[in-house]
Amino acid sequence: MSRRARRSHELFAESRQYMPGGVSSPVRAMGQIGREPFVVARGEGAELVDVDGNRYVDWVMSWGALLAGHAHPDIVAAVTARAASGTSYGAPTRGELELARLVVDSVPSVEMVRFVSSGTEAAMSALRLARAVTGKTRVLKFAGAYHGHADPFLVAAGSGLATHGIPASPGVPEGAVADTVVVAWNDRTAVDEALASGDFAAIFCEPYPANMGFVPPSEGFLAYLRERADEVGALLVFDEVITGFRVAPGGAQEREGVTPDLTVLGKVIGGGLPLAAFGGPRRAMEALAPSGDVYQAGTLSGNPLATAAGRIAVELARDSAARAHLERISSSLADGLRALGEEVGVPLTVTAAPGLVCPFFTAGPVHDFADVSATSAEAYAVFARSLLDQGIFVPPSRFEAWFPSLAHEQSHVERTLAAARTALQAVHDNVYSGASR
Repeated sequence: MSRRARRSHELFAESRQYMPGGVSSPVRAMGQIGREPFVVARGEGAELVDVDGNRYVDWVMSWGALLAGHAHPDIVAAVTARAASGTSYGAPTRGELELARLVVDSVPSVEMVRFVSSGTEAAMSALRLARAVTGKTRVLKFAGAYHGHADPFLVAAGSGLATHGIPASPGVPEGAVADTVVVAWNDRTAVDEALASGDFAAIFCEPYPANMGFVPPSEGFLAYLRERADEVGALLVFDEVITGFRVAPGGAQEREGVTPDLTVLGKVIGGGLPLAAFGGPRRAMEALAPSGDVYQAGTLSGNPLATAAGRIAVELARDSAARAHLERISSSLADGLRALGEEVGVPLTVTAAPGLVCPFFTAGPVHDFADVSATSAEAYAVFARSLLDQGIFVPPSRFEAWFPSLAHEQSHVERTLAAARTALQAVHDNVYSGASR
């Protein structure tokens, strides 16, 4: 059905006069699926309402930050109470301590934690710490993995097994990525060849990559990275900005039983407010100023509103009943999409973990970024536009995961699957009709 969009269109048009592309982060512009974004008025649980009064089931959930859903009453109450006493102090607070205790108690690799304001800042700082602790500079990362927009991580992968970094964005000097080496995810040979080429400070990865869609690690791959990091004297760094407190209370490292040297956290840890962190063993973390000489600082780090929201979100993530609900919703959505793909006759591969679901328009499994890049962008664009027209908000990019939350109920899954049947039929008729599959 057609959605009312007059006010959204007007506001977005005006926004483009004042903000590049009309947005504060690129994917929000929805250019990859060929339409304008809607402009949000408010969020309620698992749903969004736009300025034209249209309501959407939300599977984006602020790109994974809202494990508890929109406007969770406990989080709203905690932030409101905290704001009444001031919004920032530039001094220690009890809230920081309480959240730090929860993080250390939850995440297997973390004995000490440093709070920052964004995932980019956390990843950048973790890399600086790894370089200081090891006395080395080179970093190994994986094609398609996103670790924020700090210069050393904005690297394009080549077609070879191991490609030295080339800047992936104007404004990033070649020197900033000269020590970054990119290899294919799940490719042990590529890792071996890269590590043989010189000393590395860190192997940096998303243990469950969810910025090229969700591409799970192959059996034993994370344990293999742990083994190889130890052999070459590099630190293994898990970027769990997306997976921390989402796929398990202790993140992917808890689910997989592999403990990294450093962990980067974000999104859920702030309960929807700007907060991130990095942490690890005491011996490494005490190299940070003021305990050590590795400098890192931030005016709003450990902000009292964000730590108040984050404490509630983390406590919810640790609740066994809440976790069981999240697993049921995630499985129900993933299984339903798989069944519909088969029913309609569209090649669809769906990956899933608790709190993560990702449909790829391809018949085969996806192992790495090259596989994801070979999936149908046209099919996903048709699919996402149709879902939006029916009141289902999904990421406007095939390279992003969907985020089930604690606020989603089975009724939201059923509404989504009903819309997905229509959307998949549109994909079939407009993209795959008459084509060999």
